[in-house]
Amino acid sequence: MVPASRINPVNRMRILVPVDLSEATAAVMAVARRAAQACNGSLILLHVAEPNPGFVGYEAGPEVVRDQVAREYREQHRTLHSLAEDLRSDGIEAIALLIQGQFAKSILKEAERLEADFIVMGTHGHGAMFNLIVGSVGHAVIRDTTVPILLVPLRKPSP
Repeated sequence: MVPASRINPVNRMRILVPVDLSEATAAVMAVARRAAQACNGSLILLHVAEPNPGFVGYEAGPEVVRDQVAREYREQHRTLHSLAEDLRSDGIEAIALLIQGQFAKSILKEAERLEADFIVMGTHGHGAMFNLIVGSVGHAVIRDTTVPILLVPLRKPSP
């Protein structure tokens, strides 16, 4: 675990940026970049990967499945660190954290642990029926946090 004091040694505003590494990540990163520049903040990029099935008590399947999961984790790690490096090359303090767990609970836990001043995250805006059946990470975070949140709409505008 990275201590909060190592992430923000000069008392900059800590901005937690959960990203799912989908095509929508670019929009979230653009808003987070502007927020960090506006308040001289530091960005904490967080990707929550699905738990390893073997870790949570499920059969992980054949070796080929375990190898595929390991490749996906390595690729997510590389992508996340590449995003942080791009920010640092532009003079923005940034670190990358990849953890496994339940999405909303992990975001909430890291926001508290890292003493985030606010959160910048995307919302896909699937609609009420989708959220009722599947759930929404954004709504769960909003419901259970006291940290201010800036939501970035990620759905394409209708013509």
